[in-house]
Amino acid sequence: MPPPDGRRARGDRRRRAILEAALRVVERDGVAGVSHRSVAREAGVPTTSTTYYYATLDDLLIATLTWSAEEMAASFRDVPPTPAAVARFIADAAGAHRGRTLAEYELYLLAARRPELRPAARRWISLMADVAGPGDPVALRAALAGLDGLLIQALIAEFPPMAEDLEPVVSLLMPGG
Repeated sequence: MPPPDGRRARGDRRRRAILEAALRVVERDGVAGVSHRSVAREAGVPTTSTTYYYATLDDLLIATLTWSAEEMAASFRDVPPTPAAVARFIADAAGAHRGRTLAEYELYLLAARRPELRPAARRWISLMADVAGPGDPVALRAALAGLDGLLIQALIAEFPPMAEDLEPVVSLLMPGG
């Protein structure tokens, strides 16, 4: 096997740094604060790097939404399929990781107004369904919609909910729960 191409590895690292920076900008300033310049400044790269990898802001937002969906799915994949574990995941997302979760949802909801983001938003739903595994597709869809709603309620609550408070609701939402 040939050695990895150093330029490709650097390019992959730079792309990831740009996407992480874009999500931080959304977290701090909302989607309205995203520009090639603001993301480049946050990533510590020249503006030409952001425009090289993502020619338009839509390209950057789509890539950020897709990447964050993959990251969320990967972290959710490690959550045991029990109401207690899912409730802890939601409580953590609305508490310790509130800013990032808000940024992800802001990107996700932006797809309602910006059709070019819709495939990436649907990919998010598909990734979460894949993580949830096989089962009744209607029950799975209802559970994911309910968990999304529960997470949004947790994000707008005065104080982040405790996992113990979320667990009974999660139990009702989960198939077989």
